[in-house]
Amino acid sequence: MAPCGRVRSRCPGPALLLLLALAARPAVPGPAAGAPGAAVVQQAVVVQPVGPGVAVPRSARGGGSGSGWKLSEEAVCREDVVRLCSKHSWANNLAVLECLQDVRELQFLAEQNRLKAWADSESDPCCEQSGKESTPDNEISSDCNHLLWNYKLNLTTDPKFESVAREVCKSTIAEIKECADEPVGKGFLVSCLVDHRGNITEYQCHQYITKMTAIIFSDYRLICGFMDDCKADINLLKCGSIRPGEKDAHSQGEVVACLEKGLVKEAEETDPRIQVSDQCKKAILRVAELSSDDFHLDRHLYFACRDDRERFCENTQAGEGRVYKCLFNHKFEESMSEKCRDALTTRQKLIAQDYKVSYSLAKSCKSDLKKYRCNVENLPRSREARLSYLLMCLESAVHRGRQVSSECQGEMLDYRRMLMEDFSLSPEIILSCRGEIEHHCSGLHRKGRTLHCLMKVVRGEKGNVGLNCQQALQTLIQETDPGADYRIDRALNEACESVIQTACKHIRSGDPMILSCLMEHLYTEKMVEDCEHRLLELQYFISRDWKLDTVLYRKCQGDASRLCHTHGWNETSELMPPGAVFSCLYRHAYRTEEQGRRLSRECRAEVQRILHQRAMDVKLDPALQDKCMIDLGKWCSEKTETGQELECLQDHLDDLVSDCRDIVGNLTELESEDIQIEALLMRACEPIIQTFCHEVADNQIDSGDLMECLIQNKHQKEMNEKCAIGVTHFQLVQMKDFRFSYKFKMACKEDVLKLCPNIKKKVDVVICLSTTVRNDTLQDAKEHRVSLKCRKQLRVEELEMTEDIRLEPELYEACKSDIKNYCQNVPYGNAQIIECLKEIKKQLSTRCHQKVFKLQETEMMDPELDYTLMRVCKQMIKCLKQNKNSEVMDPKCKQMITKRQITQNTDYRLNPVLRKACKADIPKFCQNILNRAKDDTELEGQVISCLKLKYADQRLSPDCEDQIRVIIQESALDYRLDPQLQMHCSDEISSLCAEEAAAQEQTGQVEECLKVNLLKIKTDMCKKEVLNMLKESKADIFVDPVLHTACALDIKHHCAAIPPGRGRQMSCLMEALEDKRVRLQPECKKRLNDRIEMWSYAAKVAPAEGFSDLAMQVMTSPSKNYILSVITVGICVLFLIGLMCGRITKRVTRELKDRMAYTKYCELLLQLKLFANVPSSRSKDGQQTTSDYSASESFTNTSGFVAKYYEHKASSSASLSDEGSVES
Repeated sequence: MAPCGRVRSRCPGPALLLLLALAARPAVPGPAAGAPGAAVVQQAVVVQPVGPGVAVPRSARGGGSGSGWKLSEEAVCREDVVRLCSKHSWANNLAVLECLQDVRELQFLAEQNRLKAWADSESDPCCEQSGKESTPDNEISSDCNHLLWNYKLNLTTDPKFESVAREVCKSTIAEIKECADEPVGKGFLVSCLVDHRGNITEYQCHQYITKMTAIIFSDYRLICGFMDDCKADINLLKCGSIRPGEKDAHSQGEVVACLEKGLVKEAEETDPRIQVSDQCKKAILRVAELSSDDFHLDRHLYFACRDDRERFCENTQAGEGRVYKCLFNHKFEESMSEKCRDALTTRQKLIAQDYKVSYSLAKSCKSDLKKYRCNVENLPRSREARLSYLLMCLESAVHRGRQVSSECQGEMLDYRRMLMEDFSLSPEIILSCRGEIEHHCSGLHRKGRTLHCLMKVVRGEKGNVGLNCQQALQTLIQETDPGADYRIDRALNEACESVIQTACKHIRSGDPMILSCLMEHLYTEKMVEDCEHRLLELQYFISRDWKLDTVLYRKCQGDASRLCHTHGWNETSELMPPGAVFSCLYRHAYRTEEQGRRLSRECRAEVQRILHQRAMDVKLDPALQDKCMIDLGKWCSEKTETGQELECLQDHLDDLVSDCRDIVGNLTELESEDIQIEALLMRACEPIIQTFCHEVADNQIDSGDLMECLIQNKHQKEMNEKCAIGVTHFQLVQMKDFRFSYKFKMACKEDVLKLCPNIKKKVDVVICLSTTVRNDTLQDAKEHRVSLKCRKQLRVEELEMTEDIRLEPELYEACKSDIKNYCQNVPYGNAQIIECLKEIKKQLSTRCHQKVFKLQETEMMDPELDYTLMRVCKQMIKCLKQNKNSEVMDPKCKQMITKRQITQNTDYRLNPVLRKACKADIPKFCQNILNRAKDDTELEGQVISCLKLKYADQRLSPDCEDQIRVIIQESALDYRLDPQLQMHCSDEISSLCAEEAAAQEQTGQVEECLKVNLLKIKTDMCKKEVLNMLKESKADIFVDPVLHTACALDIKHHCAAIPPGRGRQMSCLMEALEDKRVRLQPECKKRLNDRIEMWSYAAKVAPAEGFSDLAMQVMTSPSKNYILSVITVGICVLFLIGLMCGRITKRVTRELKDRMAYTKYCELLLQLKLFANVPSSRSKDGQQTTSDYSASESFTNTSGFVAKYYEHKASSSASLSDEGSVES
């Protein structure tokens, strides 16, 4: 559009539209009558009648010149001028025109208000009038109105304006090359000067251009081409009549305002019923653009906001859009009129559609837009002109570190704030979120409350929201970029002002780190509830696009481009969406050097900062919320406190769906490496970190050291409840997967893959690796299968697991009901539940009993796994049993050692040293007990009692004997260490030795009491146990502490050279007792005599059951030497008697033997004689028969035999063997 003439592509004439409504400016004297501009204008016009009582400038026809013509002297306007305009302006046609135009606008507004009042009162306006129609004081006659309109219309076609411009703006035209090149006489020069009015420094030229455009473009019908472009749209939208020559039903400002409202309404509807034509859209936006310099030029807004301007912007100088900006800033003030607020909103919506409608923004950012190609000509105007495109383009340059002028950045800040304040300025929000706004956020239009209400809905706190609405909100947040400056978000700024002043006062106002500071103080005493809500609502969207965190983007854009293949700030990629970039960054942040490329130090610190913030609220982690929405509703609907949702998901890790489980698992694995990500836990543990863990806390990435330190110091007095609960929860979570223990994972990763490939749970992995280590140790393997670094970390994990029964899931599950029944009020920490179960072991369920026994067996094999013992005896951890009775021993530690000894003596399997030393003796002597034993069930000291008896009989191997001696010595001091004695003699101890048993420290007094009261014991089993004690005491005086204490001095004096064991020192004392030359201590002598009586009674009550038992009693008797001497003497006497008796009986025996031999010989001869007298028989031929020969031969042989017999008799002794020989 141009003022009445040519229409060029860049439309130089319409630039004058910028000054469309300047005539609405209050009566300010125009150029003085003598000024060049005024003189020329006055000389350029003469009047000519155009109708009854109406005159128009002759220049409208291009004719004549008539100097001195004045509007104030025209008959149709004289009365109105005199009545309405100040006298000093009468001589200046421009001043009169401005005055009457303002009155005309006011007249229309009054008419509108009157019609509205009639409508409200439901009365007929015609009936309100009677007689002649009254004329208001400020009403201008219709003839004068028409004269003014024709006057302005003819002025727009007068070429003399260009001549005046060339005269008044001579130096300015020379400076502006583009205007100097304009052809002469075409009327384009003035348009060019208007376009460059911001560069006009010459006062008279500036005044001339401003005044003339106010005159020419105060009515839309005077703008060349506007009527043609918008005629159909005005009729379609019913914005008024445009028939020339008729009185307009509305003022020109209202017509333009009506068209503007139609334009913005179309943008806010998905399928608009009425659409403004493209030509009219351009014309409307151009009119708005040309009126952006001075709010007086927007006639509708000027009259709507006239009073508000005086109220809020009285001291704001008009021009360069300053009044607009002032009114924008006060738009949501309570005292702002609704009419003005609506007009301002319409103006802002036009700015959102075309940034050039804002004079200050277009001027300040003109060079930057050109520099960074933010308004390239090959892009469609609808895109390049949109405010959002401009902001995104320039913000991208800022974020890339490019230099954008401070003036432009200031303007960008203002309009970003404007978009955040009023959701209605963003058509996408209205289109996509209409339903959500009506349902959830009605009545919250002011100061950005609607947007924050929608954000709250998107967060899931007030219902569901559509995907399109969520995307529109995300786009708006990117356009406004409040992460760069919190002040852009007015709702956040107002809600958090007090927090910023107290907690973040050290940070410069507007610095991006303000948001980080607020996040650091989230859920602290300094945070207020309203600020907390607004902050989380904004962070929800910032967390979904890494670019919206200004500091993160600045520090990590190089790493993101190198490692994650990202594009520019305002560019997106389907392969790498904004939400996936941060995941890529944090994966590289925690890589080791061996794993490949890592982030820069600065970027890694920022990634940690973001992770710390996200850990405060599960909704700040987009992937977590997206994948775990169902599980959050299913398992964690009641977990509403801070940080409880993530803890809940971790607790139900095995129950989660696959995708959610992976996300939670990865996050937990990340936390195990850097527990500082858990900002809430770190805040709770601040005291103990500062006291015990400050060194590891200073590490940029702690690699699990900080959590390990917190676990080790979990029970320090400085530890508070919140920190202890948080640390314990993390320990429990770690048990679900060995990957959740970073140090354990890194140390044993290869070992787990090799030795435990299909095991995932940490407790199972620990058991698997521990079993492997133990087997390699027992088998004396040349090389351990588990690496050294893994064995070291495995030790740490084993020790940590003993602190809380919940860290051993199998034991906890087996004993859950027992814990509820017997240990309900016992805290879990410090292994107190485990200790409680040990103390009531006999009352436990079978399964729990078995698990506790297995635990005790493990602890006895490796006492360091006994958490309670290690904790109580931490300062005296070396040689505990040997120094238990030392004066410097801590009483609590001593008590704990005694408890463990009591437990250990219930079963030889709980004493690994004894088990190893007696591995051959136990099956040899106690096999019958082993045959009756059950796995995982205590033998109640039966095997140890069996070995004690064999020790008394001195039948054990040396190693086993040494271990049993230690056990007997310890149990002799404390009856509780002898399970069999305690079990069988409990009633006797209660009745006979109650006082001794109640003693705080046991020194063998109960055993002594039982020995003394042996005759009073009625129970056979108890009596047997006491007799066994007496039997054991014979073997070694050390097992009788009372006797040993009483005779210690005598042993030192009389038996120092005799080694202990096998009853040697006891025998020494007995000999000393019998030796009248030796004087023993009275107490020792008394105790020895008591022991002798007891042994005598024991021998009567329990005599030897066989020769071997008798022989053993003799060998173990203190009088063994005496008894053996007597036996030896008796044997010698018997031997001598035998020798003497043998000499006497030898002679008698020989005679008897000779007699017997002779008798047999005679009998033999008699037989031979009888044989010789038998008649011989011959054969028929006279020879002797065989029988005769035999008899003769037999006789001959017999005679030889007898001879030989006598020879043998003479040479042999008189022994029974000789007799046997003879008989044979």
